[in-house]
Amino acid sequence: MNPNKTTLLLAGAAIAGLVLSACVSRTQPPPPDGCQGSGCSAGGSNSAGGANTDNDSSGTTGAGTTIGHELPEPGPIDPFMDKAIEYLVAAQHENGGWGGGSHSHQDVRDPHAVQVDPGSTSFAAMALIRAGHTPFSGKYKEAVLKATKYVVGAVEEAAEEGPRITNLQGTQLQSKLGQIIDTSMASQFLARALPLTEPDPTLQNRVEAALDKCIRKIESSQGEDGGWTTQGWAPVLQSSMNNQALELAQVAGRKVDETVLRRSREYQRRDVDVNTGNVGGAKASDAAGVSFYAGAATQRATAKDASEVERALEQAKEKGIVAPSAKVDADTLTKIGYSADQARDKAEAWQQNEALQRRLDDQNYLSGFGNNGGEEFISYMMSSESIVITGGDTWTKWNQKMHTMFEKIQNADGSWSGHHCITSPVICTAAALLCLTADRDVHVLLESSPLVKADKNAKES
Repeated sequence: MNPNKTTLLLAGAAIAGLVLSACVSRTQPPPPDGCQGSGCSAGGSNSAGGANTDNDSSGTTGAGTTIGHELPEPGPIDPFMDKAIEYLVAAQHENGGWGGGSHSHQDVRDPHAVQVDPGSTSFAAMALIRAGHTPFSGKYKEAVLKATKYVVGAVEEAAEEGPRITNLQGTQLQSKLGQIIDTSMASQFLARALPLTEPDPTLQNRVEAALDKCIRKIESSQGEDGGWTTQGWAPVLQSSMNNQALELAQVAGRKVDETVLRRSREYQRRDVDVNTGNVGGAKASDAAGVSFYAGAATQRATAKDASEVERALEQAKEKGIVAPSAKVDADTLTKIGYSADQARDKAEAWQQNEALQRRLDDQNYLSGFGNNGGEEFISYMMSSESIVITGGDTWTKWNQKMHTMFEKIQNADGSWSGHHCITSPVICTAAALLCLTADRDVHVLLESSPLVKADKNAKES
């Protein structure tokens, strides 16, 4: 790894400080295990807004004005969450992997009685990273390091051709979310792990190469509709995981095809009513008819645009360009510098995101399939990540709701398990922890508003 390329990007009290270098942006690790609150922040800031990077048309990161979203003050790792972390570490196999079990044997809940797979391993390892354990720091660093080597090895052994990274078939994740979910989850994990492997340059090079390989597989397998909907019971969730993988690769400073990412976001916005958040058409079918799955996926995919235009509108109000009472709509966004197409698309994304946030107060909507399976846990996770990106008081209310719910339904051994479809305690526990720790990570890069870009260009000219 060329040290001149290394940049530790984006902060908050949950993700240490802000360090900037030449070209590539990389996420900073969470604080060490046991460190909580603002005193853990190396930079002392709870905002990532000071970064000075930008995405060019190729998707690489260069000089400019792309920023990370703000993070709330992170909550502590509660005792019931610690118990879940201990469960995950104990469930790890000796080779560094975790298994989510097979679709044909959903009744098997012993994590050591199932075969390991890259998707479940990536889920579990990300949960540990977000809780403050990295490959080289934290109480469970050995578990994360072993997982990193397992996932990298699986990707290295996979053929360059085709979207898969494993020959294992019939896992719960594959059967319910889609056949390339292992690639999706490995990409997300590797993007998180990339800056954390700097103490071992050889391993970091392997992580980088494996991440790039996964991104190529995701980009080349996108469907004509912009999604990844081949097979799987609710493939809208696989499509969402791929969308997140591409966004996280950008946070990690890797090259992402912007056309693929744009089409992915367009797919997620399709068939979602901007006023009610109701889901219909092909999108409902891709979600197995469960509105919560499709809604959570759309909410997560629209969070970037929603956050960007809210920030842009506030800046325009401060400059007196629009009235203090101005709302987000296409006309307003055009006035503050967005092109007509950008204004239309971003206004629609904001409206959908708002409508879907309102639906989170509807228990019938949140009940999903009727009771909690792994798909519901994953949808809770995506909703949390979306709300953290858009910010506001909604996060405090939602986060408390999630903590109360998950503590109440936790199993005696510290795990969570599903009651339909994805029953795996490994997958459900990882998704629950990721939901509960969404305030400890930066999930997307935000582009500065046209006003900020115009000011910057004026100063340079």
